[in-house]
Amino acid sequence: MSVAGLKKQFYKASQLVSEKVGGAEGTNLDDDFKEMEKKVDITSKAVAEVLVRTIEYLQPNPASRAKLTMLNTVSKIRGQVKNPGYPQSEGLLGECMVRHGKELGGESNFGDALLDAGESMKRLAEVKDSLDIEVKQNFIDPLQNLCDKNLKEIQHHLKKLEGRRLDFDYKKKRQGKIPDEELRQALEKFEESKEVAETSMHNLLETDIEQVSQLSALVDAQLDYHRQAVQILEELADKLKCRVREASSRPRREFKPRPQEPFELGELEQPNGGFPCASAPKITALSSFRSGDKPTRTPSKSMPPLDQPSCKALYDFEPENDGELGFREGDLITLINQIDENWYEGMLHGQSGFFPLSYVQVLVPLPQ
Repeated sequence: MSVAGLKKQFYKASQLVSEKVGGAEGTNLDDDFKEMEKKVDITSKAVAEVLVRTIEYLQPNPASRAKLTMLNTVSKIRGQVKNPGYPQSEGLLGECMVRHGKELGGESNFGDALLDAGESMKRLAEVKDSLDIEVKQNFIDPLQNLCDKNLKEIQHHLKKLEGRRLDFDYKKKRQGKIPDEELRQALEKFEESKEVAETSMHNLLETDIEQVSQLSALVDAQLDYHRQAVQILEELADKLKCRVREASSRPRREFKPRPQEPFELGELEQPNGGFPCASAPKITALSSFRSGDKPTRTPSKSMPPLDQPSCKALYDFEPENDGELGFREGDLITLINQIDENWYEGMLHGQSGFFPLSYVQVLVPLPQ
């Protein structure tokens, strides 16, 4: 910054201190301007909080939001264009139902019902995805643009106005000691900034019908989602009721235990008068054990060096997305990096990937 710039900053700071501490009265803005500024400030706060709450409404689970943020960050680092979406709870439930329904097979009433319910849950997940996309395009993005452009521009104009007001007040106090032309230019700049700031605030407040339209788009998307969800659930309810009626009308099959095949007692007798037992395991190192050598035990899992960051799996973890590292309870994982407060990057059996912190116990932490 130049010497002139430093002096200007010093003058502004001195003027502000003089107004707040010394009791000097600065140039007052009119009441209409102050009321307009107050409304713009309230609008800015309202838009910011509504954005956050809408995102939480689309995905209430904070762990899923953190996971999405982590995956998006990793995708950008790796240069991947496609970003994964929120894992809808309806879709996860549907996949679980379909999997177990197939395992039970077509002869099971419960298995067939699980297949019906699972497919319906997966359809609900698709409808929820459509809701997410619709709300993001027609509500979240326009509000975010309002924050990033219009409101940010207004704040810039107000900040500039405040600086020119302080500059004008400083020079007004020095009237007679500075040229009149310099004072006149300061006044013109102050009035120019006030007009620009006032106009931008007026335009924002007068066009708030756009925000009403965006709010209407949010409600329309919700209505469409709930209509489709009701239709899917009503169809599923009818299917399940039909299965209940069909199963109730069929006669119940009687179960008769199968008789045990006869056997001769003599076949079970052994030459020593005892009964057969499982063959004992072969002892392959008996001679070495008798000679005083202690038998060695092979560890079941490879242990990372004690000075290397590592952790132990407390539960099984099945990967759901590309880039995640799967493991079983008891596995010892080498730590590579901490992505955020919820996710680590590690290596197991020569493969690297990401996994949640809540699934492991850290043995040797990463260096700070």
